[in-house]
Amino acid sequence: MITENLIYEVLSVVEEIPLGKVATYGQIARLIGREKNSRLVGKILSEAQHYGEYPCHRVVNHAGRTVPGWTEQMELLRSEGVQLKKNGCVDLRVFQWKL
Repeated sequence: MITENLIYEVLSVVEEIPLGKVATYGQIARLIGREKNSRLVGKILSEAQHYGEYPCHRVVNHAGRTVPGWTEQMELLRSEGVQLKKNGCVDLRVFQWKL
């Protein structure tokens, strides 16, 4: 179940992702203690615009793939220095946020 507390817990982690780095949905789920809820994180982020401005463009899937159909995400990542591989994915070995 999605609660206001859960929404802000996810968004507070997203807010901490440094410029030029990305996190995965699963990484965020682990950080909030919900290891198996990466899809829930994605659902929350898809509605994040209703809660303020957060750098949701810095969140990718476990393979570094950006959100299908959200072309601005790639542009935003590039503008922050995140380079994409030829297949359009982020190289997580280089750009993943390490805690």
